[in-house]
Amino acid sequence: CMVLCGCASLGKQSLKTQDTIVFLGDSITQAGVRPDGYVTLTSQAIAKAYPDLDIRVMGAGISGHRVPDCQKRLDRAVPAKKPTIVLIYIGINDVWHWNTDQGTTKEDFEAGLKDMIAKIQAVGARVILCTPTVIGEKTDGSNKFDEMLDDYSKISRRVAKKTHSQLLDLRR
Repeated sequence: CMVLCGCASLGKQSLKTQDTIVFLGDSITQAGVRPDGYVTLTSQAIAKAYPDLDIRVMGAGISGHRVPDCQKRLDRAVPAKKPTIVLIYIGINDVWHWNTDQGTTKEDFEAGLKDMIAKIQAVGARVILCTPTVIGEKTDGSNKFDEMLDDYSKISRRVAKKTHSQLLDLRR
């Protein structure tokens, strides 16, 4: 939360009156709208720090979703909310689902991120792209998917740079 709202600035641009921030993602984002979830806590922190800005914060997360799933629902899940900022936090399932041979290839992951970002930017919203974090809450390097998470995080970093999106590097 402090990364998003610690100084009324998201990247090079400040928060503006009546900004609408949409969090797009998977089960982590879906759970993020719970009373103790990261979307709710972010919303509360922004409202407390900047009560006069009337910022709206909402989640658009669905459990199990990967980049291709978010691509399919992007047109109905995001533009209707009229966002000015979209935070994309996706990638864990794209990697983890390789456990059942249903993961997202690196090529499709990169192409899908680029496609979503282009569509979001086309409606005039800024993008904050997050890198995938951990699987199974293992932060000690003992997860069999750690190397793959690192690879997908590199892709996210590259896509953020190429699309001029802000990067929130949660993996690092």
